[in-house]
Amino acid sequence: MTTSPTDEGHHSTLTSSDEQHAPERAGEGRATIVGTGLIGASIGIALRQRGWWVSGVDNTPGLAERAVALGALDTEGFDDDADVVFVAIPVRASEAVIRDILQRPGRRADAIVTDVGSVKGPVVASVDHPWFVGGHPMAGSEQVGVEGADGDLFLGATWVLTPTALTDPMAYTRLRSLLVTLGATVVALPPDQHDSLVAVVSHVPHLTAATLMDLAAGLSREHAALLQLAAGGFRDMTRIAAGQPTIWPDICEDNAAAIVETLDMLIDALGTMRTRVAEHNHTELLSVLTRAADARRGLAARVPPPTDCSRSGCRWPTVRACWPRSPRWRPSWGSTSSTWRSPTRSRGTAASWC
Repeated sequence: MTTSPTDEGHHSTLTSSDEQHAPERAGEGRATIVGTGLIGASIGIALRQRGWWVSGVDNTPGLAERAVALGALDTEGFDDDADVVFVAIPVRASEAVIRDILQRPGRRADAIVTDVGSVKGPVVASVDHPWFVGGHPMAGSEQVGVEGADGDLFLGATWVLTPTALTDPMAYTRLRSLLVTLGATVVALPPDQHDSLVAVVSHVPHLTAATLMDLAAGLSREHAALLQLAAGGFRDMTRIAAGQPTIWPDICEDNAAAIVETLDMLIDALGTMRTRVAEHNHTELLSVLTRAADARRGLAARVPPPTDCSRSGCRWPTVRACWPRSPRWRPSWGSTSSTWRSPTRSRGTAASWC
């Protein structure tokens, strides 16, 4: 069975699927998913809903087969003719796997390789290749594994890409175009800036939810009715604590500096809040609660549209790129060219082919 690593230090060979040359769906492309957990399987479902032929591998016995049965994959295996490869495995395992894929004999030279890890600095620094574009979908669920996969998971979600100076511009453009079709808002950020920002909006919130849930669970052993009193607010705040625990030690290790800095700021802010409460400072308490309520209500309105990444310093193209319409229509370009070529057609720009 074809497998891929899903934990640190566990490596296995990616082998081609016996069915990799199955006909692709008319009008769309081919993708391989490495790691068929919640995110990988959700990507597979979303792609298949849009007409893509999707293969996939996982090193957990039976998991890729289960993904096929649930409709996340067309077939089990690594497709060397894939237009794009999504690496959806833990951060610590992904660096070696991505390098193996990029060096894989027989792989299409112009295939895009991307990942979904929530820490970008280490992997982007380790894999500096024109056809690798680091990625992170800011979407998730308290559901765990392939059973919780959802093809609508990325609708309205922000998907961060972290291109570098070496990234082929058309690789970025093609990937961005694909992610937009999945319903995502694409934002380009430098890897280090991404890691600092997600510490605030993703990593520390998860650790905070887990800490509060663990505190309540411990207190419930002395006060049996405590968790019975947990209503909407407590459930909303601790929902993410039910997510997959095994991915978090690596995330905390790889983004430790930003997480610790953010935790320090949160602890300071909670200390200030404690002082307001202890000193019965109703005026300042009301002020911060009102400010936070206004900020929370305006949260959705501040998400930039898909073509607006100017505030993040994005220098990457936002032009639309189309995918090959049949197996013989394959894009070919140099590192600075946006020209498409076909064995049966004269050269033309991407826009004229769409």
